Amino acid sequence: MIGARAIARGAADTTGMVTERAPCTGLDLPGIDSLVFGGHDVQDGSVVETAERLAERNGIPGPTTLDAVREDLAAIDERIETGTARNCGQAVTELADGGTDESLSLQAIVGDIQDDYDAFRKENDLERVVIINVASSEPLPADPEKYDSIEAIERALDEDEPLPASSLYAYAALADGHPFVNFTPNAANALGGLRELAEREGVPHMGKDGKTGETLMKSALAPMFAGRNLRVRSWEGHNILGNKDGKVLEDDANKAGKLASKGGVLDGILDEDLHNRVRIDYTPALGDWKTAWDDIRFRGFLDTDMKLQFTWEGSDSALAAPLILDLARLLAFADERGESGLQRHLASFFKAPLGVDEHDLSKQFGMLEEYVEAHAAQPNAVGAEGDDD
Repeated sequence: MIGARAIARGAADTTGMVTERAPCTGLDLPGIDSLVFGGHDVQDGSVVETAERLAERNGIPGPTTLDAVREDLAAIDERIETGTARNCGQAVTELADGGTDESLSLQAIVGDIQDDYDAFRKENDLERVVIINVASSEPLPADPEKYDSIEAIERALDEDEPLPASSLYAYAALADGHPFVNFTPNAANALGGLRELAEREGVPHMGKDGKTGETLMKSALAPMFAGRNLRVRSWEGHNILGNKDGKVLEDDANKAGKLASKGGVLDGILDEDLHNRVRIDYTPALGDWKTAWDDIRFRGFLDTDMKLQFTWEGSDSALAAPLILDLARLLAFADERGESGLQRHLASFFKAPLGVDEHDLSKQFGMLEEYVEAHAAQPNAVGAEGDDD
């Protein structure tokens, strides 16, 4: 939100945004300054206060940028409602100031979410609403295959089964025709019944778990080893982070989905047996910064054992934020053109892209480039005469 408004006011550039470099600049995407923000939270406080804490503790955003958008953030505060933390695990419940009322039925919660989507659209005179889940990690359903049909999902809603909050938001969005993105490792739209719902309603969606740091490096480096026929014997990844996401990930139940998506990226790239382990630890002193240290042991010609080690350090929010803006624009573009179902060309944005087995980053970028080339060749995709935008 800070970045989009800062770009709109000329107080920041678009570094980090995939949609602001070729080939994506060939698409007629919504302008960054046209985006209107609202949302749900389960903690008290304001957007301005959160921005000030980030700036004070992490140095991001800088004071000049924050001052440029302070009024914009105050306006966004008026569009933040209390959400739900139902079935998000004890770690999230302990952090939440609201959204934990157990007396509400799941159907009532979904209805409230849909009412808020509708009010947000009408009150701000919006052409469309794109829902992006950036909530903390939650425990995965014990038996996700149980929800492989629309009927199973709706039965679970009727009978108040433990569907996680992410899937309630996904259902509410897809049933009402709103494009949906799951930037977390949570179940959300990965459940088969919700993917079926998106197809039935003709809604574009994608996920899961945004790829911003260590896993981004893995998806770039692993193909190098495979291409050079170097045998990776072990890949150890140790991650530490200090924000609220890190605190939630201290809980093993909430951590499970994140570990699965981070570790699974090597599957299919490095097909030989290897020791592949990922650790995630909460280190409060880091604040919004995260550090990953990877140790890779590999074997080359003449059975020569070698190693590669790297350290990745970055701001968790500053890495993720531009991708959120990219995904909002690309999903809006797809929705305008009547595209529906999984948007597989967006695989490069995710650790565990739904419906895509390819984890090679360069090949994933190729999927996006092919999509852009196909759409840039269409008159309506480049703002030609007759375009309604």
